[in-house]
Amino acid sequence: MADELNLHSLKPAQPRRARKRIGRGLGSGKGRYSGRGIKGQKSRAGSHMMRAGFEGGQMPAYMRMGKQRGSTSKDAMPIGPFRTYVWNVNVRDLARFDAGTEVTPELLKDAGLIRNLRRDVKILGHGELAAKLSVSAHSFSKSAAEKIEAAGGSVTWLKPPHEPKKRRHRKKAAPAPAQQAAAADEAVDVDEAAEEAPAEESAAAQEEPAAEAEEN
Repeated sequence: MADELNLHSLKPAQPRRARKRIGRGLGSGKGRYSGRGIKGQKSRAGSHMMRAGFEGGQMPAYMRMGKQRGSTSKDAMPIGPFRTYVWNVNVRDLARFDAGTEVTPELLKDAGLIRNLRRDVKILGHGELAAKLSVSAHSFSKSAAEKIEAAGGSVTWLKPPHEPKKRRHRKKAAPAPAQQAAAADEAVDVDEAAEEAPAEESAAAQEEPAAEAEEN
């Protein structure tokens, strides 16, 4: 039978271990370097709380590896000031509404097709639509607008349709006055040379018959 529990018989359930007292002189066994060794990263404070990916100060692997660029890469987000985020809704999702319904972003939110109204709504053309609906959205794909109108419905743009800008071709810069004068002088020289060439040819042609007559 276990002894009766009294104040004089209380003791911890596990044996108590003495606290490690470091830096209390060489005779304590944990003096001088206090069990940390000589210099190095692990002898410093906070050495066992390095952030993930830290490689001792050298170039980490995630910086040594190549990055995938483009709209599908998280490393490239966001892509400039022109990137936009929209809620995409396909025409097949609009088939749940009855014919004659006026579909608006608010109705799409109530139906659970979009999360909130902080982003624009774009209607895409995946799927088929047979009901006649009046759809209002910020933008439409070409195929979505065609399918909605083919079913007898109407399309209302809450923002003006995007029109791609036409590229402007740069005009060639006009030559400087000095270059124009030099080009004009060259043209004059060419014309004079062309006029002198027929005259020399005709003189040579006249000299040839005279030389033949003297030989005969």
